[in-house]
Amino acid sequence: MTATPASAQSDGEAIAKGSDCFSCHAVDTKVVGPAFKDVAAKFAGDASAVNTLVDAIDKGHVGTWGSIPMPPHPSLSADQTKQIVTWILSLKSGSAASGGQAAPAASQQTYTYTVDGKKVTVGFPIFQDGSTTKVTKAVFHGFETYNSYCFRCHGEDAVGGSYAPNLRNSLSNGMTEQEFTSVAMVGRKDKGMPSWAGFFTPEQIHEIYAYVKARSVGAVGTGTPQE
Repeated sequence: MTATPASAQSDGEAIAKGSDCFSCHAVDTKVVGPAFKDVAAKFAGDASAVNTLVDAIDKGHVGTWGSIPMPPHPSLSADQTKQIVTWILSLKSGSAASGGQAAPAASQQTYTYTVDGKKVTVGFPIFQDGSTTKVTKAVFHGFETYNSYCFRCHGEDAVGGSYAPNLRNSLSNGMTEQEFTSVAMVGRKDKGMPSWAGFFTPEQIHEIYAYVKARSVGAVGTGTPQE
């Protein structure tokens, strides 16, 4: 694979940022789809890589990285798609990551709270340090975003709705944050769930998840949480 001029790499990255690429991908970290550096590593030395990836972006693809489909991107021109692919393939492990907002990496730290006499443990802080009533900014922002968009189908205050599943029950029954993010970004067209890729960032989806999870364990009740 030949070296690519820096200007072409920069153009490809700019086009990727202007599309919805960074809703489901990040440079170094898996979000919904693989990290761009992992894609570059997988196709390193493959003479057909450019054509393969251009075709995948243009028409959509599923199978190489799991069962979550990547939707087609017909709004991108052939030249734009090729520039994105050229930039992705130029990435090397250990090179400086640039751009893109990934969802917060899963933390090994856990937080335990007592709710109705029972201890519940989650992987993120629900309340501000030193408080058992004032939620973190992430949880509060998640409440605001959920009650601005998600409530129409999933019910106000995440209590469940007529058109879509009760997300508190989904999380209580084992849905992981990765699965939650995947459904939110990719959507489920067969069930009427739209794709939010390109509208919400992974960080915003994490905040929605944090709010719904806090509701599912009973740490946050209905109504506006204390901030």
